[in-house]
Amino acid sequence: MNQQLSEQELIRREKLTALQSAGIDPFPAALYPVNTTSVVIKENYKGEENKADFADVCVAGRLMSIRDMGKAAFAVIQDSVGKIQVYVKRDEICPGEDKSLYDQVWKKLLDIGDIIGVKGYVFTTKTGETSIHVREFTLLTKSLKPLPIVKEAEGHTFDAVTDPEFRYRQRYADLIVNPHVKEVFVKRAKLMNSIRAFLNERGALEVDTPVLQSIPGGAAAKPFITHHNALDVPFYMRIANELYLKRLIVGGFDWVYEFSRNFRNEGMDRTHNPEFTVLEFYTAYKDYEWMMNITEQLMERVAIAVNGTTKATMADKEIDFKAPYKRISIYDAIKEHTGIDVSEMNEEQLRDACRQLHLKSDASMGKGKLIDEIFGEKCEEHYTQPTFIIDYPVEMSPLTKKHRSKPGLVERFELMINGKEIANAYTELNDPIDQRERFEEQIKLMERGDDEAMFIDYDFLRALEYGMPPTSGIGIGIDRLCMLLTNQPSIQDVLLFPQMRPEKMDETPNH
Repeated sequence: MNQQLSEQELIRREKLTALQSAGIDPFPAALYPVNTTSVVIKENYKGEENKADFADVCVAGRLMSIRDMGKAAFAVIQDSVGKIQVYVKRDEICPGEDKSLYDQVWKKLLDIGDIIGVKGYVFTTKTGETSIHVREFTLLTKSLKPLPIVKEAEGHTFDAVTDPEFRYRQRYADLIVNPHVKEVFVKRAKLMNSIRAFLNERGALEVDTPVLQSIPGGAAAKPFITHHNALDVPFYMRIANELYLKRLIVGGFDWVYEFSRNFRNEGMDRTHNPEFTVLEFYTAYKDYEWMMNITEQLMERVAIAVNGTTKATMADKEIDFKAPYKRISIYDAIKEHTGIDVSEMNEEQLRDACRQLHLKSDASMGKGKLIDEIFGEKCEEHYTQPTFIIDYPVEMSPLTKKHRSKPGLVERFELMINGKEIANAYTELNDPIDQRERFEEQIKLMERGDDEAMFIDYDFLRALEYGMPPTSGIGIGIDRLCMLLTNQPSIQDVLLFPQMRPEKMDETPNH
């Protein structure tokens, strides 16, 4: 393989060879006895008051800057939680006659980006900065590729790396040079852990269901198709886990949930990624009214867990997750924002309404998709604060129970925040005959060219025939919720490794 190296990369490889010639392993295997972190030291060191507690610290991290002063040097190392200054004095790390560890290794063979370990004691410099006085240092990893240069002065960052192409494609480097990015993913973990705690406290059971499915059910979306070699049949990457979780309700579980990695072979933009994470949970003997109440409680809990308050800032908007949330029917929302009452319209009248509103429509779009188009294009953007859009037309919701008192509607809600759908929930359809008829309507739409219409899952119908208790279920978009709670404008900013076009590498490819 022919790897094209820059001048800096060649120099670093020469230093690698020099280290090895000096008997220093640039990639040692032995455990390094780290006993504290930069943050623990900075938050707890009180000078003379408790210096004995910090007389023997061992810290490891990446070398981020070096300030040479001849026979001594200051440097900054960055560990997993922050940065700390270290002070290295030649005569202390080289107490004997041989000064090569400092003169050759420290001064000439180390580079920004190398990972080192230091042992020493904590002190405060004349300028008041908490630092480590190094008695011993160890090279733990030689970095062969230079980091993008980021300049810092007096606590301010200059020339920060902001190019999305670089940041998303080389997230590992992004995390090194933009430490604030790590905080987004720490908050994402807090978000998911708080949801788990909320559900577990209430008796819900976390489960796993298949990612590879013979029928891509549970949503209206275009699936990714693959092939199962052993069975010699086509399989689909799941677009939702709904139908499998409902099978578990049939089987006797009262409350199940799953953080589901889903895949939809559709467009990419600032709020859509083909691979995304959804929380779905299903609870027996509940309805969508109960689900709205529990969702408000969950959202409030999560916001506090992530940011310490129910309020979050998104761009220039303040969003308050504190319950209760506004509730409005989808028909009333459309009438409020377009002046058009679509509640009694048939398909052709809806198509005329789309033309009147300058919205696209085609022959493959049935009544449900036409209403969805109007709401999505003319109403969604107006709901900045958490709002439940409720009581959808039956054509839009093939897995939802018909409304108990409003003919032509179903018991469904979507939670809208900052103009985007964050959650979708139903009183679940548990009538197997009605469900079969709804699936058959989807097949008619598929035959008209709707490539997002649902397949018929005959095994799921068989499960319903055994009897599923009254149930309510919800799907919550974790990525979009994370965007809201961390003030990130793009879904790619809350995914560690978002999908991108394959990169052209300056190397011979593997065949």
